[in-house]
Amino acid sequence: MLLSVREARLGLVRAGSGAEALAACGWSGPVNYEDDTARIAAVLAAVLADWERRFGAQVVQVGFDTLELSVAVPPATLAEALPLAAEHTAFCPDLVFQGVGTLTAYAEGLVDNHQWSFWWD
Repeated sequence: MLLSVREARLGLVRAGSGAEALAACGWSGPVNYEDDTARIAAVLAAVLADWERRFGAQVVQVGFDTLELSVAVPPATLAEALPLAAEHTAFCPDLVFQGVGTLTAYAEGLVDNHQWSFWWD
């Protein structure tokens, strides 16, 4: 069996969490959406730290304009997922507006989903 693996590099950043690591290394993934990199760093750190606490979300991979999280405790119901879907949309509007089209459709995809993917166009 052949596996397709895209090019990846391992990066180590001295930080207490993935949220802190992104801020410490100066990652600016949403720069295509918001060009104020200082604002991006502060918002990213706060949002990701909150998701780490609430859902056990951990940074798994970052790209130029992408972010992948592993999630230990995703929402179990649509009622739990809807407010989170609104948070994700505020964090990364393209998920809905260039993706599934509605907040409800996006929320349905969050139920029991242990991987959250973000991209900024």
